[in-house]
Amino acid sequence: MWLFQTMSSAHAPKIISFSGIDGAGKSTQISALKTCLAEHGLRVKSLEFWDDVVVFSRFREFISYKAFKGDQGIGTPEKPLNRRDKNVTSLPVTVMRLFFYLADSVSLRLILERMKASGADVVICDRYIYDELANVPLNRWFARAFVRLALWVSPKPDAAFLIDADPGAARARKPEYPLEFLRRNRESYLTLRQLAGRMILIEPSSIEAAEATMKAAALERISRSQPALSQVPLAG
Repeated sequence: MWLFQTMSSAHAPKIISFSGIDGAGKSTQISALKTCLAEHGLRVKSLEFWDDVVVFSRFREFISYKAFKGDQGIGTPEKPLNRRDKNVTSLPVTVMRLFFYLADSVSLRLILERMKASGADVVICDRYIYDELANVPLNRWFARAFVRLALWVSPKPDAAFLIDADPGAARARKPEYPLEFLRRNRESYLTLRQLAGRMILIEPSSIEAAEATMKAAALERISRSQPALSQVPLAG
């Protein structure tokens, strides 16, 4: 392991994003990374994509609930839900999504630009534009063209993690969407990873093994992109 000196405020914060299907374990990995970076003396800011970046988020949530009549909230094993929002794939809904997702891409760029003056060393994003792009039909040419546009508009993270998971296990942890949708959504994420070309895949494994892989990759990316950091090897 390594210890890092705090970055100079003259440097823009490093961006680390976490993406994946619902129930993949993103929150667990994010919590582990925050603890790790704090132990290394780095100042960390959080960015919740839906709450902090998405334009008209409450309006979109309300319209989705009224139009599709799905459940609201977060599903748990004790209280499963049947959400109907991103798993609705009609053509009019898809067209509307493309408009909003492009607006979200612009919003993401503006917000991350403003965060350069936040004093943070690292900004950890709970979901990113990738999580929206995984909802478009990537088997269609127009969707792939749109993805390339949105990726061009959106800032590229220093480390973009795709937390992979078995859809059945993910649904058991967070029962909100039908299993068949989670399977399709997982394949869409893997396809998107090929299109984006920068996502670090954390394959299904134990929590401890996934954390170790993720932390090593995150610290390596932070160190590589910030030559001013001083490093000393940790014991063990």
